[in-house]
Amino acid sequence: MNLTRRTLLQGIGTAIALPWMESMGFASAGSAASAPPVRAAFVYVPNGMHMSQWKPSYGKGDWKQKVPTILTPVADYLDQTTIISGLSLDGARPHGDGAGDHARSVASFLTGAHPKKTQGSNIRNGVSVDQVAAARIGHLTRFPSLQLGTESSAKAGRCDSGYSCAYTSNISWRTPTSPLSKEMDPAAAFERLFGSFDKLENKAARFRRISRRKSILDFVQRDAQQMHSRLSASDRRKFDEYLYSIRDIEKRLGNVDKLDKPEIDVSDFQRPMGVPASYSEHVMLMLDIMALAFQTDSTRIISFMFSNAGSNRSYREIGLKGGHHDISHHGNAIAKKRQIAKINQYHMQLFSHLLDRLSSIREGNSTLLDNCMIVYGSGISDGDSHDHSNLPIAVFGGGGGTIDSGRHIRKRKGTPLTNLYCSMLDRVGAKVDSFSDSNGRVDELKV
Repeated sequence: MNLTRRTLLQGIGTAIALPWMESMGFASAGSAASAPPVRAAFVYVPNGMHMSQWKPSYGKGDWKQKVPTILTPVADYLDQTTIISGLSLDGARPHGDGAGDHARSVASFLTGAHPKKTQGSNIRNGVSVDQVAAARIGHLTRFPSLQLGTESSAKAGRCDSGYSCAYTSNISWRTPTSPLSKEMDPAAAFERLFGSFDKLENKAARFRRISRRKSILDFVQRDAQQMHSRLSASDRRKFDEYLYSIRDIEKRLGNVDKLDKPEIDVSDFQRPMGVPASYSEHVMLMLDIMALAFQTDSTRIISFMFSNAGSNRSYREIGLKGGHHDISHHGNAIAKKRQIAKINQYHMQLFSHLLDRLSSIREGNSTLLDNCMIVYGSGISDGDSHDHSNLPIAVFGGGGGTIDSGRHIRKRKGTPLTNLYCSMLDRVGAKVDSFSDSNGRVDELKV
């Protein structure tokens, strides 16, 4: 069939990339050329972490017996988890600029730079690591990178002690003066991922789908049916699972309880209608879109923010009435520390949904999670002290076999977080001599 990762199911205003199937090769990773690509994602959580329930105080052999409380939701993935202690973010420190640690912690998280303190249009930060990678390998995929989140991005305004809202709401920076806005609407992200390159055609097709209650798969039905009939049995199963995952996201976005049509034929189907009211459903939809983007090799670089810097969201769904930021200033109160740990654990529980999805997708002899590197963490360690040293940083996934995971790596306190990013750039094929304030690499990732 001459299938490649660039093969598309096409229709009016629709272009659905395919997942990897056996017909495409690299069934065995015998060489770099035949191996699946390595993907990188950067996931940011706000307001720091309750560090005593995050950091392991023991080695690999004890993890499953003594899992830190915050990491219990991902206990099934400890063999794919690397905790790195000692990493710091010097760019987030005041350096004479006074208050504004939340803004700096986000602005510096992927850039390592110290943002200029301003609430005007004269913002200046640094280029983020995801955009360094996108500039070097972005031409290999449909989208150089994706920026996702649950709250809107801003380009101006005062948000944190004289810092522009551009700093508090963006972690991806194409240039020192150009932040990349994140998409917070899962319906819009879905449309972008599966729309054609023609904007006018996309608009017309979307109107037709909404007005006629069609699924996006309905527009590629002929291509899908023809391909389905010509695939091997194992590829048909993978193909059907992929179509089902797309259909499932549409169903959840459109709030439809069930589909009565057989596989592939999904006509008379309500379209996605925007941001869900439920925060947990919002997050999981965005994580599902991340998984689809990696699965189809639509991009190899993604950033995601659970919320903007200093978020004061109330987590009533887990029984907490106070705002996250307010609680993070715990003043050493035991009750507030427990609440912070509960929020941290809840975020990790939601994040585990992404690990479930990635680990369920096969790529030859490995899984999609095996071929990913997902940084999870914050630019603040303890939210009360606004400390930017010894950050809560974890890397999930095997990096295409280049990471010996399932360990706790202890770096010297003060080691730049950007050292980790240099190691990640090596693995995605975007090697640099140095990045921002880096002074080396995290060589312990592979032993």
